[in-house]
Amino acid sequence: MAGVLDLGIDLDVWPWVWIGVAVLFAFIELTVLAGSFVLLPFAVSAFFAALAGFYDASVEVQWGIFFFGGAALWVAFWKYSKRFADDNTMPAGVGADRLVGAEAIVTIDIDPNDTERRGRVKVMGEEWGALTGGDRALRTGTKVHISSMNGTRVMVEPIVLSPPTDPPVTPPVAPPPARPTAPSSEDS
Repeated sequence: MAGVLDLGIDLDVWPWVWIGVAVLFAFIELTVLAGSFVLLPFAVSAFFAALAGFYDASVEVQWGIFFFGGAALWVAFWKYSKRFADDNTMPAGVGADRLVGAEAIVTIDIDPNDTERRGRVKVMGEEWGALTGGDRALRTGTKVHISSMNGTRVMVEPIVLSPPTDPPVTPPVAPPPARPTAPSSEDS
């Protein structure tokens, strides 16, 4: 078994091999994988395997430290990152989705047949590109309701205002209920 794991490399060279593996894995982790913590646990375990090699541990022990230590660290990082991600989920209404349901004002006409997508609305102090699913154009100054997001554009619908109702002109049918009076001191 020792002949397979030592790969024909002198025992005094193995610590330097592990340091090279640790540096290579850390470099790949930081540059290519953008800190995703996939190779970092194995870079750390390769460093500890190098330390074991400097203290004349056998090649089998060094490989065990590298493989099992890296796997254990990877599982620990994964559990921590999963817990961290679960604890820090974005609440609803964060990002562009916060605009859904809001009212906006058209600042540049929105034409449903506009292939250049020039329509704009102003909502919450921000100007957004807007599209409409309706069959008629929405003119500047029109109040609209944001129904959904479509990429980086808001989908809007015109707000239809119902005509105002006239106030009642006849008095209520039943008189208001009489208020109970407090008993006076003479009644006692």
